[in-house]
Amino acid sequence: MIDALILHVDRALRTVFAPAASQRPLPGADLPEPMLDDAERQRAAALMRINHVGEICAQALYQGQALMSRQPDVTLALRQAADEETEHLAWTEHRIRELGGRKSLLNPLWYGGALTIGMLAGKFGEAWNLGFLAETERQVESHLKSHLTQLPEEDARSRAIVTQMMIDESEHADKALALGGVPLPSMVCAAMRGASRLMTTTAYWV
Repeated sequence: MIDALILHVDRALRTVFAPAASQRPLPGADLPEPMLDDAERQRAAALMRINHVGEICAQALYQGQALMSRQPDVTLALRQAADEETEHLAWTEHRIRELGGRKSLLNPLWYGGALTIGMLAGKFGEAWNLGFLAETERQVESHLKSHLTQLPEEDARSRAIVTQMMIDESEHADKALALGGVPLPSMVCAAMRGASRLMTTTAYWV
């Protein structure tokens, strides 16, 4: 129990404070850096900051859900999804630096809140646990799709990252449903969308 707690604390600290690493190549790394004006660069950096916060929250959600899971296959699926989200964390962090932006100042708060939500979701059983994972990924996929319409047209490097993230999120959702996830009540989905709007609006600026 103590060893597991230490591992979870270590993962939390590394997620929030340490640079993330990726085993896969950075999407769009071979594309030229676009010529953006100051306003376009600031907007792109803010959008990538939102995506970075989303990945911080994903790490915390999956850690909380894995803590409450009692089925090894579900726990493994959650950890595999978290590993890929770590790559997303590295990609968005890298792109923020390239654009001259900064990460959210509220990352510890985002992590703590998402961890709590993940543990709460996990208490309702594996079907809901997986259903929550699938709905989270579907909403993130929709959110990323909207960013493709907001990013500067010339910013192919950011667009390549967002596009690959969308593909990964869709695969995570499909896998969660295949493992037995159930659709969540509409009221829960609406509450999740409301929390997401609050996060994205705040993270754009802070």
